[in-house]
Amino acid sequence: MFIYLCKKIAIPGNVRLKCISWNKDQGFIACGGEDGLLKVLKLETQTDEAKIKGLAAPSNLSVNQTLEGHSGSVQVVTWNEQYQKLTTSDQNGLIIVWMLYKGAWYEEMINNRNKSVVRSMSWNADGQKICIVYEDGAVIVGSVDGNRIWGKDLKGTHLCHVAWSSDSQVLLFGMANGEIHIYDSQGNFIVKMKLSCLVNLTGAFSIAGIHWYHGTEGYIEPDCPCLAVCYDNGRCQIMRDENDHNPVLIDTGMNIVCIQWNHCGSVLAVAGSLKATSQDKDVNIVQFYTPFGEHLRTLKVPGKQISALSWEGSGLKIALAVDSYIYFANIRPDYKWGYCSNTVVYAYTRPDRPEYCVVFWDTKNNEKYVKYVKSLISITTYGDFCVLATKADENQPQEEHETESIGAMYVLVLCNSIGTPLDPKYIDIGPLFVTMTKTHVIAASKEAFYIWQYRVAKKLTAMEINQVARTRKEGRERIYHVDDTPSGSADGHLDYSRAIEGTRDPICAITASDKILLVGRESGTIQRYSLPSVGMVQKYTLNCRAYQLSLNCNSSRVAIIDLSGVLTFFDLEARAVDSTGQQVIGEQLKLERKDVWDMKWAKDNPDLFAMMEKTRMYVFRNLDPEEPIQTSGYICNFEDLEIKSVLLDEILKNPEHPNKDYIINFEIRSLRDSRALIEKVGIEESSQFIEDNPHPRLWRLLAEAALQKLDLQTAEQAFVRCKDYQGIKFVKRLGNLQSESMKQAEVAAYFSRFEEAERMYLDMDRRDLAIGLRIKLGDWFRVLQLLKTGSGDSDDALLEQAHNAIGDYFADRQKWLNAVQYYVQGRNQERLAECYYMLEDYQGLENLANSLPENNKLLPDIAYMFVRVGMCEQAVSAFLKCSRPKEAVDTCVHLNQWNKAVELAKDHNMKEIGSLLARYASHLLEKNKILDAIELYRKANYFFEAAKLMFKIADEEAKKRTKPLRVKKLYVLSALLIEQCHEQMQNAQRGKVKGKTSETASALAGLLEDDVLSSTNRFADNAWRGAEAYHFFILAQRQLYKGSVDAALKTALHLRDYEDIIPAVEIYSLLALCACANRAFDICSKAFVKLESLETLKPEQRQQYEELALEIFTRHCPKYNKKSDLDDVLESEDGKLPVCVATGEPILEYRFWMCSLCKHCMKAKEASNYNFCPLCHSAA
Repeated sequence: MFIYLCKKIAIPGNVRLKCISWNKDQGFIACGGEDGLLKVLKLETQTDEAKIKGLAAPSNLSVNQTLEGHSGSVQVVTWNEQYQKLTTSDQNGLIIVWMLYKGAWYEEMINNRNKSVVRSMSWNADGQKICIVYEDGAVIVGSVDGNRIWGKDLKGTHLCHVAWSSDSQVLLFGMANGEIHIYDSQGNFIVKMKLSCLVNLTGAFSIAGIHWYHGTEGYIEPDCPCLAVCYDNGRCQIMRDENDHNPVLIDTGMNIVCIQWNHCGSVLAVAGSLKATSQDKDVNIVQFYTPFGEHLRTLKVPGKQISALSWEGSGLKIALAVDSYIYFANIRPDYKWGYCSNTVVYAYTRPDRPEYCVVFWDTKNNEKYVKYVKSLISITTYGDFCVLATKADENQPQEEHETESIGAMYVLVLCNSIGTPLDPKYIDIGPLFVTMTKTHVIAASKEAFYIWQYRVAKKLTAMEINQVARTRKEGRERIYHVDDTPSGSADGHLDYSRAIEGTRDPICAITASDKILLVGRESGTIQRYSLPSVGMVQKYTLNCRAYQLSLNCNSSRVAIIDLSGVLTFFDLEARAVDSTGQQVIGEQLKLERKDVWDMKWAKDNPDLFAMMEKTRMYVFRNLDPEEPIQTSGYICNFEDLEIKSVLLDEILKNPEHPNKDYIINFEIRSLRDSRALIEKVGIEESSQFIEDNPHPRLWRLLAEAALQKLDLQTAEQAFVRCKDYQGIKFVKRLGNLQSESMKQAEVAAYFSRFEEAERMYLDMDRRDLAIGLRIKLGDWFRVLQLLKTGSGDSDDALLEQAHNAIGDYFADRQKWLNAVQYYVQGRNQERLAECYYMLEDYQGLENLANSLPENNKLLPDIAYMFVRVGMCEQAVSAFLKCSRPKEAVDTCVHLNQWNKAVELAKDHNMKEIGSLLARYASHLLEKNKILDAIELYRKANYFFEAAKLMFKIADEEAKKRTKPLRVKKLYVLSALLIEQCHEQMQNAQRGKVKGKTSETASALAGLLEDDVLSSTNRFADNAWRGAEAYHFFILAQRQLYKGSVDAALKTALHLRDYEDIIPAVEIYSLLALCACANRAFDICSKAFVKLESLETLKPEQRQQYEELALEIFTRHCPKYNKKSDLDDVLESEDGKLPVCVATGEPILEYRFWMCSLCKHCMKAKEASNYNFCPLCHSAA
């Protein structure tokens, strides 16, 4: 930062001032002094000229009001900005609250304890409460409307200072003996503050000031020190909070009177006096420090005794009360900012975020890109790139390859001009000074400097690339200690151990060009190194300590600004003879300027530079100044005889909405003179002047002027002189045009006066050229207007193009409805489909698909749009229309429309129908829809799969012991499916073996089929077994209930073959029952034996069977007397006679009926009673 005195206001009657306070919001300044003096002033800038904004604008007193009411000297003044109130008190203890009414200040409230004098008053952060402390230990906390909230008497203490914490929960009271006590907001004592800055001090000292910055504008770093406590003996401590045991300590070495933070907590101003060694009187000074105790600047102030200071709300001015004067000083802050390729990069803090907000503001398109960066140290720019130096985030793990020393402390991030990070480099030295060139970034701490060659190959010429490629092999990062003398060979690898060793003569500034690097040291030495090889070339000696160094464009001169703002120059190449007669290289130039805070060399002329001196900009050519320009901008760029400057002060008042008015372009005198000459005298004479003062920019000015006058010869010569190839081609093209008005129109278009050019074309009746011009500019709305005004055959294609281009314009801005209208007119079906899709207008999309011819290349895209929103039918019809049945089937599968999928696959004879079915069936089975799966297989003629599933269901139902009839039906169904499967296989085989005789064919088919099926499941051997088992099980019970016990027993005996299907317990229980009813006790006995031997029975069940058997067989002998048909039954078991499914008896006759479907038999006499087969229920 740089600071200089700029204004002085005298108080009438030479009344000494005691206190001063500047209202941060409205800009009023209140100052109090002896004899009840209290004045409110306001400085306002009156300027109509747009260019003079900010500090450069002249300021006058717009308010100058004396407030009557105090009699004794006014000692405390404090503002309440939120409620626009001013609170003052005098040596008699009288407190007055003033309020603003119609631009003037009036008394609102008065209070006087008449006991003691007010030493300090403080409003809290939101302006709701005021705390007043009296010398005798009384404390009063009141509200903004004048009511007392609480009061307290701190016995035996003398109070002199008070401060609120930012959250209004803590109060600090400063005592007359130098102690500071911490209280809560209700006035309860908590603890005494630990004062580390007073260690080892004896003698009397008192508190000069306590100021707690409330974070209203954010903090420059997370956890930043913000509570400053200073003592009159010069000792200070800056704390993070009231309990900070490790504060920043400063010994200012001066007598402190007053302290205050600036508006954003980044600078602490400490005012007081210093014993001057030469004179016996004291010198008034203001010292400026960062929150971390680094000394920024010293401002010397004239006068006998400084009594108070106060910052302006923007932090750009400071008011000092000295004797009976108010001095104003302007501050030029060290903003974190830079300028690269039309982009201003600046950083600011926000109260709602701990990081810095870095804005990349493209001044050409007025677009801004925002990036949040933690602990930003500096911004450096060059060309198209920007380097952000930051502290490394401790929480973020760094990748191994980022740095050789893991856990680096700092990061240099290379960004482009929209803030995209391109390459981060982690380093271990604090980048206090950073500079960059076309190929290198150089960062320096106090002891060492680090050089990183970043890649910008796309901007380098072939020769430069070879040179870079050669040096790149040596490693892109190197580090050197400032005391070493590198030879230029590859010796500077990343050795951080050397880099952190101390030095007696620290680095204080660096600068670099493509060829050389200059490192300035505090002793005044400047070390010159060659780039890119980094060898020490030369040491120069200056008679000042550099604060900022800057090289001109051919590296022949360096400009030096020192700490006190003195600008000097040093010629690096000159050979001079020193006082001892030795020849030395480099000499100091004669020019010296004071109060300089910024300077910039021209990029294209080594003798041209611009500098900022207070609020004036001077341009120097060969060390001679031109007349100054009033401005307070920071210089961005100086080339082509134009200076671009940015009013950062104005931008940072509202950093989220930068305004293009804050970028100012100044033309230097030679450019202004040439322009005036061309306008007034003419082209011939001015070309002579430009010949004498040649510069490409001046030649271009001449070329453009000659073009306007259609003086093509001069224009061509001038374009040649400024090497503008396009310009030369343009002049040649103009030369070939016949008509004068045609030339004028072309020139108008060349100077971007498109409306005028178009009007000329239309006047010449060349609508085609006007349209061509608008097409080049991409102004399709105008093209459309022009096309509609005339008629022509070639217009149709253009009309379509125009409609489509306008459609694109709307589509890019996502105004789909507008786009649709134009695409319809432009017959652009592709974009139309896209718009309908974005608008979710699926009807429109369907209509479009229907209107397209078959196999149109757009149909698949439309189909996929339908797929994405789950519209199966429309998607399928679109796919079929473009002959893609496979995609149609996939869509159906994807959207679970399986029926449709199977149908489509069948219709188009697709091979993968099997896999498709398997997928669908597994899908159905997952959802436990087994019957649906069976139905699916049956429909698709996959009978075997269907039968497998059916058997599974029947088995499960059987296990559940549900109704036997239902189980029988399920078994019959599965058996029927197997029969269909047999039939299908035989047909297939018959088809294959057509050539052979039919009998052998069918026999072969049967064998093959058995071969296939027998290898699969048990149910395939005899599909009907399950059905038979349950058929006889039901039949036996029916006969038993009917009373046909004999028939029932015969039927029950068959069940012994089906133990694998019906549980044995049930079979033998039924058999025992039937035998018992038929008095066939021998069979009954065998059944009981079988029952008792079953392992599946529980012991108590077995016990019951045994008791029952005992009861039966004690009465009846287990023998059977009748020898009868039973034997036939028993024989039929062995000899396998066919069994009648109607009666359960063996069939002994030769004539019997056989079912065509299930191949089961029935006695002939029974058959006449049945229309359906008793087992499979097929028609008899």
